[in-house]
Amino acid sequence: MDKNKETSPDHHQPRIQLLEPALANRIAAGEVVERPAAVVKELLENSLDAGARNIHLDVEEGGIRLIRIRDDGYGILPDDLALALRRHATSKVTTFEDLTAVRTLGFRGEALPSIASISRLRLISRVPTVDAGWQVSSDGSESISGPEPAAHPIGTTVEVRELFFNTPARRKFLRTGKTEFRHVEEAARRIALGHPEVAIHLQHHDRLVLDLQADSSVEGPTMRIAGICGSAFMEQSLPVNADATNLRLWGRIGLPTFSRSQADLQYFFVNDRVIRDKLVTHAVRQAYQDVLYQGRHPAYVLFLEMPYDGVDVNVHPTKHEVRFRDSRLIHGFLFRSLHDAIARVRPGVTLPGQGMDTDSPLPLSGRQGRGRGTPPPGENYQQGSVTSSGFGPFTVSQTPTTYQPLTTPPQDRQQDFLPVADSLPNAAPDAPPPSSPSDTVFADAPPLGYAMGQLHGIYILAQNAKGLVLVDAHAAHERIVYERMKAAFSDQGIRSQPLLLPVNMNVSESEAAMAEERAKEFMQLGIELRRVGPEAISVRQIPSILRDTDVEALVRDVIYDFTAMGMSFRVTETINRLLTTMACHGAVRAKRQLTMVEMNALLRDIENTERSRQCGHGRPTWVELSMDALDKLFLRGQ
Repeated sequence: MDKNKETSPDHHQPRIQLLEPALANRIAAGEVVERPAAVVKELLENSLDAGARNIHLDVEEGGIRLIRIRDDGYGILPDDLALALRRHATSKVTTFEDLTAVRTLGFRGEALPSIASISRLRLISRVPTVDAGWQVSSDGSESISGPEPAAHPIGTTVEVRELFFNTPARRKFLRTGKTEFRHVEEAARRIALGHPEVAIHLQHHDRLVLDLQADSSVEGPTMRIAGICGSAFMEQSLPVNADATNLRLWGRIGLPTFSRSQADLQYFFVNDRVIRDKLVTHAVRQAYQDVLYQGRHPAYVLFLEMPYDGVDVNVHPTKHEVRFRDSRLIHGFLFRSLHDAIARVRPGVTLPGQGMDTDSPLPLSGRQGRGRGTPPPGENYQQGSVTSSGFGPFTVSQTPTTYQPLTTPPQDRQQDFLPVADSLPNAAPDAPPPSSPSDTVFADAPPLGYAMGQLHGIYILAQNAKGLVLVDAHAAHERIVYERMKAAFSDQGIRSQPLLLPVNMNVSESEAAMAEERAKEFMQLGIELRRVGPEAISVRQIPSILRDTDVEALVRDVIYDFTAMGMSFRVTETINRLLTTMACHGAVRAKRQLTMVEMNALLRDIENTERSRQCGHGRPTWVELSMDALDKLFLRGQ
């Protein structure tokens, strides 16, 4: 080919030029509007920023045909209506300083013009100082009609029809109306959870789907969570209330036994803004690490209040993702708060706010004027008695030596399995048993009661004041051993041992540089490594307890964590998994016959062990059947 022809001035070269406003708006709409649910989210947030206390949302065909949102906020001035549909026009940001501490849910000034560019939009509003409403409309082009007079109460209505009518390629990616409505409903639920002081009503084809009444009282958050997540979640969840310097976390987390097959009941708010964040998800998973069954997901509704300048909400156009200024501090605070809440769950501990107890309501968020001074709901957790009642055969010991018999050959224990009624105090051999032994012996029993016997060498049967307690001896003992091993290991710290031969690894240049910069942080995890080349590192030491692990895989995982989150808990997680396995092998085995002394000692240790409701693999360790549940099982009184 002729070189002169290639460089000839006649050769066509695309020129840089400004895009037409209509095209620019449609490109922006691709970032903001993915489906009808995204429109609903943006418009609901605008209503909340306008101070609305009642919001009505009407939807047809899942939002594809119609989305209409009407609120009673402070409205838009007639002269500003057309400007509201122009890009980068907003009343929420006036200076650069406003961007460093965003206090509103929306602020970009892109949502309304983006929605208007891909739909037929009508905006009607009335402010309190004007006697009538005014409206403007757009048909997807750059032209905006109006403003024109329109009958309307104080507030604003946004009507969006025929979404993506002028962008058929995008419309093809929409699902059926039924599927799109599920996303719309979920978006409305998420917004409603964070704002119990606002009434939200959702209709689909004139059928009322959500009818959430406003409640500005201290019980409001509790009642709104119950209305959105259901009574089952309230009954199987724990209240969370934790404070640190400039940080506050409150809400509810599901019990490990209330885990889900998918992450569909997880709501996290930062300053009343619902978000999805990898750091938050990781902190929650860490807190549930050894109490959640494999492949299950925790359920939670949590609210984090923090300084506005400590979080950047301008990371993504939809504002679902955020960036924390001090991610390590936030991660540690979330983990400790949730870990401690789960650890407090043990037999005999009364948890305030359990179920629908409105005497211990959730605290209220401060952004909407709901007092930050609300006292934490019930910090005085009551530990049930774990001492022996002193009756008859129940010799209870809580020292570790009670497990000595578990490792010795079984002796003749026939006398230990006598029926309880036959060995009650002052009961003559030929006298009939007391008419109600539970009233005399078990009324003051510890939370898990006293052992009655053992079923097939696996389950301990115990009786307490409420009814029957079934305990998986192996799973319960495994948790006890595991917690003791963790405590002992924590006291000793991570001890390293040199590798006989260094493990040399090829990594990327950026990973090698990061490993070199953070060598001290790696050493705190028990890993000593050195950079030996532009794209090579050498591992010299690892934690002694992990001497049999795959060194290269472990180090690569730690490097990934540092790159993605700026921190790593991979070593701790690996050590805990190893301790779980060791505890499992060290626990009392199934089919092992236990004496009454051993069984009662095990029950007492369960009551005094954190997170004792599950073993290290997430399996339940004990269940309780009340007398009412047993009566229902046998149809008594029916």
